[in-house]
Parts: sequence; C-alpha cells; structure tokens
Amino acid sequence: MAITLYDLAGAEDDRRFSPFCWRVRMALAHKGLAVDARPWRFTEKDAIAFSGQSKVPVIVDGGKTVFDSWAIAEHLDAAYPEKPLLMATPRERAVTKFVMAWTDTVLHPAIFRIVALDIHDHLHEKDKAYFRKTREERFGTTLEAFVAGRDEKLAALRQCLTPLRTLLSGQPFLCGEAPAYADYVVFGAFQWARAISPARLLAEDDPVAVWRRRLLDAFGGMAGAARGYPA
Repeated sequence: MAITLYDLAGAEDDRRFSPFCWRVRMALAHKGLAVDARPWRFTEKDAIAFSGQSKVPVIVDGGKTVFDSWAIAEHLDAAYPEKPLLMATPRERAVTKFVMAWTDTVLHPAIFRIVALDIHDHLHEKDKAYFRKTREERFGTTLEAFVAGRDEKLAALRQCLTPLRTLLSGQPFLCGEAPAYADYVVFGAFQWARAISPARLLAEDDPVAVWRRRLLDAFGGMAGAARGYPA
C-alpha cells in the first residue's frame, strides 16, 4: 500500500514546491517506497486537521500519521530498516541535524529573498492573499520591496554556498559516494526554487549545480521530471 503524502502545490496540482515536502519525496524514493502525493494548499487547513497541526509535510503510513520532515525521515528508517537507510548511524544523524540547521537558517532565507514574489505568482488564487498577508506581516514590507535588488541577493546566495561548493569539489554527494538524507535536505531547497522561479541560482560549472543534476537524475529522474523551470 502506498504511503499518502500531503504535498504543497501551486496553481497547478503538479507544481510541488515545498522544500520540506521535497525532502520527504526524495527520502521515500531512496527507500523505494510507493507514495500517493496529494496536492495541498495553504488555505486547505481542514484537509490535514486530523494530523493535529496545520502544515505539510504530513504522511499517513498504514494507520500511523506522522508530520514534520525530520520526524518522517526517522519514522521511515525505523519502520523500514530493511530498506536503504537515510541515516545509518548516530553520527550520521548528528551531522544531518547540523546540515538541516544550516539549510533552515542560512540557505532557505537566502533563497527566499530571491523567489518570494515568484512563489506568490505561482500560487492558486485562493492562496495568494493568505501568502501575501502573512509574509508581508512577517517581514514588514511588501513582497515587491522584499525581493528588490535580485542581483545582489543572488551574489549573497552564491557566497553562502562556499562551504557546500568546497565539499562537493571533492566528492559526488554531501554524504560521500552515495546520497543520503543530508543531501535531500539541501536539495529540497533548490527544488523549491526550481519549481516556482526562473531565477538561475547556480552557474552551470558550479560543483553545487553538478551535484544538483545528479539528484535531479536520481531515482529514474523523478525530481527532474517534476514541473518547474530549467535547472
């Protein structure tokens, strides 16, 4: 039986753009588990009320409901230990937590400063007012003003990728010779941007771009085939 995933969608059902949901999508593919990824939108809180909170990702695996991308990754390894592990050792879990903290506090904000208005423009009409109101209240300015000066923001993003670029200059994946959950955490951020923005975040010869291409092609090209802009 397929695992049900409630997955954030834009105006089109197949434009899936949550970085956190992409972590889960890649984790499920890594484990070789079937998924029924159902489109969900910001204003559809009732659809996931059964989970006890109001954000995705949410999965239903048999009779068990799990939310939060980290909790879902832990659940998948615990429930399916015979499948390839996302985090094989306590040390890998600890390092992955660091990667997740860096992604959430450094990489995501840097990307959002570039793509915030693009997200709004790709939302379903019923979500646009909600998104604009909540984000403009959070940042104290309009979306248009928030993303002004894209060239400078793009330069800042590329600078913050220096540690990632240095690591990927010497190995194919963050986790070594093969990808694991730390890779999917960071990849989710780039897939978020690719789904909703024409902005070219990476130069083609950037080692980070080469790594991203490997993951777009992984699992039969699952991520690469998703609706979005050219990587």
